[in-house]
Amino acid sequence: MEGKQKFTQGYTFKAFLLVALVLMMLIPLAMIRGLINERNLTANIAESDIMEAWGSELVAAGPMLVVPGARTEEVRTVQPGGAERVDTVRRPFVLVIMPQQLDVRADFQTEIRRRGIFSVPLFSGELALSGTFNPAPALAAVAHNEELLLDQAELVIVLSSQQGIRRIERAFWNNGLAGQDGELFFQPGNRNLGNIAAHVPLARRPAGRQMEGGIFAALPDITGSAASFDISISMQGGRMVRFLPIGQQTHVTVVSDWASPSFQGSFLPLRSEISADGFNAVWDISYLSRDIPLFWRNETSNSQRNYSGSLFGVNFFRAIDTYALNIRAVRYALLFLVVPFLALFLLEIHTKKRIHPVQYLLSGIANVIFYLLLLSLSEQMQFYTAYLIAALAVTTLLTLYSRSLLPSWGKTFYVALAVSLSYILLYAVLNAESFALLIGSIYAFVLVALVMFLTRKMDWYGIGLPK
Repeated sequence: MEGKQKFTQGYTFKAFLLVALVLMMLIPLAMIRGLINERNLTANIAESDIMEAWGSELVAAGPMLVVPGARTEEVRTVQPGGAERVDTVRRPFVLVIMPQQLDVRADFQTEIRRRGIFSVPLFSGELALSGTFNPAPALAAVAHNEELLLDQAELVIVLSSQQGIRRIERAFWNNGLAGQDGELFFQPGNRNLGNIAAHVPLARRPAGRQMEGGIFAALPDITGSAASFDISISMQGGRMVRFLPIGQQTHVTVVSDWASPSFQGSFLPLRSEISADGFNAVWDISYLSRDIPLFWRNETSNSQRNYSGSLFGVNFFRAIDTYALNIRAVRYALLFLVVPFLALFLLEIHTKKRIHPVQYLLSGIANVIFYLLLLSLSEQMQFYTAYLIAALAVTTLLTLYSRSLLPSWGKTFYVALAVSLSYILLYAVLNAESFALLIGSIYAFVLVALVMFLTRKMDWYGIGLPK
């Protein structure tokens, strides 16, 4: 009985008990991580609601020259008695022709819209499309049994959302003939070409959903000669802009006052300039670098062409993602959670003043509450301001509590120093994502080395008194 009491009062038992307490702290940390994910989902839903009402993410493909046609085929059937019957069948199709030259310029101004504590970056401005069509190669590929209805040709622009269209500023078509320069009248609809750039859409929508928006306009009689177009659309949207490089040569310029763009998609800008006042980026893409044909036929039963793999553009990226930073902080929590335990344990050894396991538990809970404070405060203010307030609050709490456990302010200073250094290192980890593993590894090594040095003369077989 005496040996059992001696063991439970020794520092070896206390060390195992502290390990159990640290592992126990993983339970509230897991709950906080779940809460962060839940708040992140709520934020995404709120952002999606704002986006859907404003105009959604902007994905644009076009303009495309669409010409309906019909193919005449003979269908032979054998009748009873061996007679052969020949029927003439007309099968409709649509000839889709890409521009020879496509110039796109997007000039957007941004703003932040809020719903409660959640916000989303939105943009509005002009989307200008100009260039030329050369339908001659496509018309030359028409078979002898195919007929094109050139008087029913249309110009189609596919968009991700109809709500994002404010108005048509200008829309002109010139088929190269004198006196044939005319204004186009656009109507809603994408003529079943929405799948051409089906993208990964907003939250709560199925991935790869066909784009439902778009506009089309009837064209004057087209010939095999080149024609030009000049279209300007007042648009609005949010979070991202994507374009499909459908031109034989595609030139895209995006200008905005957003200071933290993130270029995404299959093509990076040929050149870009980013400053505190905004950015501008330029893409030049040849048809040889993507898999979109210059023209194709869409049969009524086979109109599922999808070239979304060639989409490119820019995200209106927020440099500070509150929930991502909170998740990263909790991910490294275990490494920094052991600091107050170790600080109190080592001071208990050297001051020979007993500290009850419940007092260790309370100091661990205080450290866990830091992550809850960080989450709740960062939803109301800048993340790093919230981090400073939460860290100061918990450091002060642990310092004052440690003073009641230790014999002097001098000893308490070591607890305050250890906790403060751990929060400073965690801050460094959050700011240096590329070096987070390196910083964490060095921190863990130094921590273990320090504990080994301070306990090198410890009598772990006795009741804990140093020899």
